[in-house]
Amino acid sequence: MRSAFLDGFELCRVAVAGVELNVAVGGDGPPILLLHGHPQTHVVWRKIAPALVAQGHCVVAPDLRGYGDSGKPASDADHLPYSKRVMAADNVALMKGFGFERFSVIGHDRGGRVGHRMALDHPHAVERLMVLDIAPTLTMYDRTDQAFATAYFWWFFLIQPFDLPERMIGSDPEYFLRKHIAGQVKVPGSVGEEVIAEYLRCYRDPATIHAICEDYRAAAGVDLDHDRADATARVACPLWAVWGARGVVGQTYDVVATWAEKASDVTGVALECGHAIPEEVPEDLLAEIARFMAR
Repeated sequence: MRSAFLDGFELCRVAVAGVELNVAVGGDGPPILLLHGHPQTHVVWRKIAPALVAQGHCVVAPDLRGYGDSGKPASDADHLPYSKRVMAADNVALMKGFGFERFSVIGHDRGGRVGHRMALDHPHAVERLMVLDIAPTLTMYDRTDQAFATAYFWWFFLIQPFDLPERMIGSDPEYFLRKHIAGQVKVPGSVGEEVIAEYLRCYRDPATIHAICEDYRAAAGVDLDHDRADATARVACPLWAVWGARGVVGQTYDVVATWAEKASDVTGVALECGHAIPEEVPEDLLAEIARFMAR
C-alpha cells in the first residue's frame, strides 16, 4: 500500500516481539530509522523522508507501539510494555527484519528517548544517533521546576493513574490535540489541516490515548529506573542534538551539556523554530542530517 503522506513510500505491517508495527519504507542505500514523538505518527517525517531517499538512503519510519496504526498491546502495573527499553527492542528487531544489523537513528521527542535507550542497550546496532528537541529524560525530571512543569504540563498530567487522563482527553480529543500542537509549533502553517486530520484519526482511538498515557507513565517510572541503573553508562556512537531555539527545551537547558553527561561524542545546534522541527524547518533539519551523515 502506498503512503498517502510520504511520497514514494510503501506502508506495511511488520510483527516484532508480540506487536505489529505500521511502517513506511522507501529507498535503497545506507539505512536510517526515523522515530516520531507525541502526539504525532510517522507522518511527521513527510517533509524529511522522501528527501533522504533522494539522497541515497533506505528510510524506515514506523509508528511506535501504541501510536498511529501500530499495535497497542496490554500494559502492566509497571508499564513495562511501554518502556523505552521495549520500544527500542521493537525497532532493532524491525530493522534486523529488513536486513539491517547496523543503522542510523533520528528520533524526535519520544522517538529520541527510544533512540537514547536503543544506543545504550544495542550499541552494536546504532551507528549514529540524532535527537530532536529533547534533553535526557532523567535530567528533565531531576531538574524540574515550576516553569518547566507549567510549560510541559502533560508530563505530569498523562502519568496520573488510570483512567483520569484517559477519561479527560477522551471527552474531547480534538481540543486536546489541537491545543497541544498549537502550543509547540512556532512556525505558522507548518502543520496543515489534512495532517491534523490524520493525527486526529489516530488520536480519537481510546486505545491510542491509553497507550500514550502508558508511554508517559513508563517514562516517569520504569524508564527512570533503567536510566538510574545506567547512570555511568555513555552512548558510544556519535550523538547530534538539534533543538528549537523558540521551544521550551532550548530555553530551559544547555542541551549540549545535558547530552555530554550521557554520551561520549556530542555535537549540537539550535534551529529557528519550536518543538516540531521536522515539520517547521525541514530544509534546515535536512542540512543538519547531511552534515551528521557525512561524519
